[in-house]
Amino acid sequence: MTNYAFPKAYEEPQATENTIYTVASGDLRLSANEAGWETQRAFEERVGEVLTERGWSVQRAHEVDPATGHGFIDTQRKGIEVFKRIPKDAPIVIVDAVWQYSHHVVAGLRKHRGPVLAVANWAGGFPGLVGLLNMTASLTKANIEHSILWSKDFTDDWALGKVDEWLKTGTIVHDTSHVRDLPELGDSEEAKLGRAIAQQLSDEQALIGIFDEGCMGMYNAIIDDEMLNPTGIYKERLSQSALLAEMAKVAEDERESALQWLEERGMTFHWGDNPAEDLTRDQVLEQMAMYIAALRIADDYGLDAVGIQYQQGLKDQCAASDLAEGLLNNVERPAVFSRDGSRELFAGEAMPHFNEVDEGVAVDALVTNRVWKAMGLDPANTLHDIRWGEEYDGDFVWVFEISGAVPASHNGGYDKSYSMRQVPWFFPHGGGTLAGVSKPGEIVFSRVFIMNDELHADIGRAHVVELPEEETQRRLNETDKQWPIMHAVLHGITRDQMMARHKANHLQVAYADDADSADRALAAKAAAFAGMGIRVHLVGDVAL
Repeated sequence: MTNYAFPKAYEEPQATENTIYTVASGDLRLSANEAGWETQRAFEERVGEVLTERGWSVQRAHEVDPATGHGFIDTQRKGIEVFKRIPKDAPIVIVDAVWQYSHHVVAGLRKHRGPVLAVANWAGGFPGLVGLLNMTASLTKANIEHSILWSKDFTDDWALGKVDEWLKTGTIVHDTSHVRDLPELGDSEEAKLGRAIAQQLSDEQALIGIFDEGCMGMYNAIIDDEMLNPTGIYKERLSQSALLAEMAKVAEDERESALQWLEERGMTFHWGDNPAEDLTRDQVLEQMAMYIAALRIADDYGLDAVGIQYQQGLKDQCAASDLAEGLLNNVERPAVFSRDGSRELFAGEAMPHFNEVDEGVAVDALVTNRVWKAMGLDPANTLHDIRWGEEYDGDFVWVFEISGAVPASHNGGYDKSYSMRQVPWFFPHGGGTLAGVSKPGEIVFSRVFIMNDELHADIGRAHVVELPEEETQRRLNETDKQWPIMHAVLHGITRDQMMARHKANHLQVAYADDADSADRALAAKAAAFAGMGIRVHLVGDVAL
């Protein structure tokens, strides 16, 4: 006779009639959750009012934690425990007014059978819209059925009508008529170029260096090797501890030389005396060490692109990675030499950096770099968050922002760029941004993402406009005034179409010389993606 301790069988909770359960995924950082809680609480209250007015009972699936003072799901374990208590057939609303870590709830949602709706407030702060887009991208990758919705305050007829649609049918259908599959490109010179670059990747292969995978809960930003390798791209998995170790080897005179180079080219640093609140020279010198160390490691491993996670881990050890990232992505940058001083590393080249180790960005940045160089265009390219936007002078002008770094050429040069200290509740060790206002011009935007268990790419066109200084500052104040900003007008894509379709919090942008060269670069890039086995979709008004 045996005496085994069998685990207690899980007893699935039963759904209560006409009850909707709400959840709130949050940050991992306590300081971030504390900062965003009041905005989240107020938005949840409004969403609850809308559902209650329609005859539903609303039950929050997890309480405010008295120890932290906020009601966010702030770890994956907590998310798993919360979802154990939610009936599997009940409708769920994910209420999102802040940036959140999607993996906190993906695990619990994988076995959920009821309808799922993710909603966000249309606002620039914290930012809920960016969190919503990451959530829908992560759920799409995980093949979890869901709907999404956004509204400033859920008083507009459009949003309320969509709520009614979800309550009645369990789903929301958005207009995605702006999306079409890439047609045959024929034998244009651009198509030939794109195919040749794809063939080169297949024949010679490329390496992307990843300093720790899985940043900030972005499940969607991880591409499995079995899906990535057929494109010709392979991962070199690196540790951020190795980056710290290499930073410690960078001599003081090398750090000073890199910073002096920036100052000589007119970059403005907003210095202060209090390192807890202000940008200090020591913080920026540490960032210069990171920049130099990243290039030396890239040289050691023969990398074609590099990504630094920073959040989490490095945020508790050193200054922000942003300034280093912006420098890496620019062709003109401080010279970096091998450890013995005998060789300049990657001279005259941008080293594509994919912020937050977003591997969809890595593929995109690498391809863009090669296509743009082959066409004689500035290969400096970068990701942005799709942060927010509003109408201005008859156009819907998006606020595209990155968490602190763009290539200086996107701002018009180092003399038009500046650096401010990152906010203390996200970046306790400080460090400066590479910020500025993106110059007017024509851009190509794109996103590589996972859907239906394969790689896809959306690609489209936009232009960057110049807004009055006071309007630019208003938008910065509504979002993150320390960060670089781009005022973008998408071609043939409405606000709601962009939100309904885009499968990531990030998108990749690169400038061209004019509209014609942008159209040609888009065609070449689309052909390269297709040649790599990626399913390509044109979004909006695209001339091929």
